[in-house]
Parts: sequence; structure tokens; C-alpha cells
Amino acid sequence: MRRWNGWGLADVSYPLPDATAAVLAERIGPGTPPRDASLTEVLASVPPSRLPPHPLVSTEPEVRLRHARGQSFPDLIVLRSGRVPAFPDGVAFPRDAGEVRALFSYARDIGARLIPFGGGTSVVGHVNVAPGDAPILTVSLERLQQLHSLSEEDRLATFGAGVSGPRLEEALRARGYTLGHFPQSFELSTLGGWIVTRSRGQQSLGYGRIENLFAGGRLESPAGTVVLPSFPASATGPDLREFVLGSEGRMGILTEAAVRISPLPEREDFHALFFPDWERARTAVRELVQSGTPLSMLRLSTPQETAINLALSGHPRMVKVLSGSLSLLGVGAEGCMLVLGVSGSRRTVELAQRTAMGLAGRHGGVRVPLLGQKWLKGRFRAPYLRNAAWERGWGVDTVETATSWSNVPRLLAAVEDALRGALADQGERALVFTHLSHVYATGSNLYTTFIFRLGKDAEETHARWLALKTAASRAMVTHGGTISHQHGVGTDHRPWLEAEKGALGLSAIRRMLGTFDPTGLLNPGKLV
Repeated sequence: MRRWNGWGLADVSYPLPDATAAVLAERIGPGTPPRDASLTEVLASVPPSRLPPHPLVSTEPEVRLRHARGQSFPDLIVLRSGRVPAFPDGVAFPRDAGEVRALFSYARDIGARLIPFGGGTSVVGHVNVAPGDAPILTVSLERLQQLHSLSEEDRLATFGAGVSGPRLEEALRARGYTLGHFPQSFELSTLGGWIVTRSRGQQSLGYGRIENLFAGGRLESPAGTVVLPSFPASATGPDLREFVLGSEGRMGILTEAAVRISPLPEREDFHALFFPDWERARTAVRELVQSGTPLSMLRLSTPQETAINLALSGHPRMVKVLSGSLSLLGVGAEGCMLVLGVSGSRRTVELAQRTAMGLAGRHGGVRVPLLGQKWLKGRFRAPYLRNAAWERGWGVDTVETATSWSNVPRLLAAVEDALRGALADQGERALVFTHLSHVYATGSNLYTTFIFRLGKDAEETHARWLALKTAASRAMVTHGGTISHQHGVGTDHRPWLEAEKGALGLSAIRRMLGTFDPTGLLNPGKLV
């Protein structure tokens, strides 16, 4: 069963090593473990439902609690403190498109609003319930998980939009295929959620972003059904798939999706390389992606992140040996770690690795055996560590953006400086570090982690988080970055959207959403 007040499965945990806790205490101050509310306490606060009975709808308190929030840091605060401001009045579990349309009619008749719910892994407020007069019905897509069709000739597969990442890959791998989409939330997130939030997978460099993989599908909107044919290409005006991508449940509920699949790779390797400094490392990564070398992933840590991750690993002896070895190879305190992935036929992998290692070597890069595979083994572990840090008194969150290669240094400095100074007036420090995890010929994303001490209560903790988030967001829009590269808009990024889209652009988006949902039935308060 999933954890109700944090990330992941309830029986899976990764405790914070004492050595890691000691580093955090030294860098930002000792943490004070908070007192978390119990499940019993929070269930006692769930109010009576305002919904009349319906055969598809559950009004059980625990079901409603488990669908009240997503996985953002503010969500963690309210769930752990037990101060949940609002709950859905019920949760529906439709089994097909017809039942989704029936729920639209039900909601119209009773004056309710609907919130689509996939895996509940949003980190920007997509699935959250806001207090209000209208009843809220959350629509879970967990029963829409079937593989409807798979054409090996066309390399297309169609699934129910509620299929989770592991279940999707299991179905494809049984037939010798993969989608290759592995966001950090892979274990719990869903295909529909990936599409409507424009998700990025860790190996998108090789397999493509979700907008490249999404071929078509079926959307049920309050105004009617939209069928999106899976053409290989079309010149018939604006692409309606683009309306669905990033729509965040505002224009309809995606019930099924066709995706472009790839044969399982004959070979897949991950390598860790270290560079002497950031400038040489960044140049090597840029040249690699611009060269067209068929790699599936490039993930580059700044010197600060490289050093902090080694310090926080909880293995000081191993780190000392590694640092000594790297020093002999010319990599010192300013060293940067790159994780490089290659997937494909054996010949493709061998040629790509030879090319990549040669280019990296010209910029001082040296390979360290086994660390790449170690990264792969723990690739989905990081969200669990947020639970462990909270329980020791520290908060962990991330912000992410993207910009051109020429602007990466300026934006990186602006975001990190903003975060490091955001709590200075409170006498608090934040530990801040960044990596590039998605690179393009023209630029890169920046994925920045910040760690800070929890406050004496939920309100103080939220105030600290908000100061950090606001400072980083302001730095992004001021210094040429997108407000969101891979997490969507939800509620957390909505105040900053006009800076990127402009007033006319936002007006056009609102009008488009109003065409499909003229009475504002779906996901109120999200996106725009």
C-alpha cells in the first residue's frame, strides 16, 4: 500500500545515514524532528461528504484523504501536520470513457467540480482540492490501465491513460518493446499524467520527450469527445495533440493514449565520468549532444552537487579513496560528475561509447568503473530520501528550469544565489546544488535541489519553503529561464506564467480551454 503522508510504498524506506545527518547539521544547522499527525487523527478531521450517492463514487474518509493532495512540499507539510484545508467530497473510479461521460452529467446535475487524478505524483498542486462552496469529485483513472492494442508493424501501442509506469513497461517488455520514459516518479506516475503535464523521462535524450512519444488518443471533455488519430505526420492546421499536452486536466479527461514504442535495446550501459572543472564538463556535454552521438542520457552535476552528493552518500571512507584516486588523475575539488547512458544495438552502443569517451577525454574526463551502474540501481530512490530527511528535521525540495547554452552560467548563478540568500533575514541557511539532466542541441535544463531546516511548526516551515520557492521562481523569469521544464504549472507556477506566455497568450489559452469546458467543470484553479 502507498504511504498516505509521503512518497512511495509504506513498506519501503531508505533511512538517512548518521554520517549524512552530521553533514547536514554542519552545513545548515541541526534538525528538530517534527511531531507528525497520525492517520487516525487526520481521518477524524474529514468532514461529511456533500455528494449524493452514485455507484462509481466512494465517500469513505480514507479514500478521500488519499486523493486530497499530491507530492509537492506544501502537500507534505499539510499531510504530516494533519492540517488538510480541504478534501474531495468523493472519489470516482470509472472503468471506461462512457463512465467518465456519466460522471460529467452527474457533476453538472449537482453543481460539483471534477479533479482528474492519475498517480497523484504532481509536485506543483495539480490534484489539490481548494476550499470552496461547490462539492469536489476527484476522478481516479486507476481502473483505466489496459493495453488495448499493440502493432509491431506500426510500432504503436494504445493504453488506458491511468496505466502506471511499471505496468506499462511490463506489458511492453513482454512483447519485446519499451516506451523508454522513466521520470523519477516512474514507479507511481501514469501515462495520462505524463502527457497532460509534459513530463520528461531520464532517458529522453535517446527515446524522446513525452510529446515525441504521444501519438494520439481519446479525450472526454464536457463539450464532447475528441479523437486524436495516430498519424505519423499531418499538415492539417494546428495539432490538437498539442492542446492536450500540458492541458493539466483543464480541457478534458484523457481516457486512452497511443504511444510510439521502441524495441528493447540489445544493450544498455551507464557510465560515470569525472571532469576537472565545470567549464570543461559543460563544454563536453554540449559538444556531445550537438554532435548527434546516439546517447540515451547525459546527467551532469556541478562541482557543488558532486561534492555534496559524495559527502551525503554516508560512505566517508569510500569517498576518501575515490577522491584520492581522482586527484591522481587530475580531478580535484572542482571536479564534476557526469552520468552517461547509451541504449541500442550492440554495435550502436559500442560506437557511441567510443565516440563519447574520446570526446570526454579531450576535455579531461576520466571514467570511474561501477558508479554508473550504482546510479542506475538507485535512480528512483531520491524521493524516498525526502521522507527520511523530514523525519530528522530537514526539508528537501527541487526547482527546475531550462535555457540556452549561452545563458546556462548566468541562470545557474542567479537561481542558486537566490536560494542561498532567501532565508538570510531569518538567520537560516539553505544547502543548494544543481545538475543538468536533460540536454538539447540548443540548451539545457537546470535541476536544483535545496535543503533547509524545518520550522518550529507547519506555518513556519511553509513560510521558509515559500520564501525559497519565490526567490528561485523570480530568478528564473528574470534571467531568461522557463518557469517549468518538466513539472508543469499546477497552482505553484501559475503566478509566474504570464511572464513567459504574455497577457495575450494567456488569454488565448483561457479561450481554448473554455471551448472544451465552457462551464469550468474541470480542475478549477489549475494552470490559468
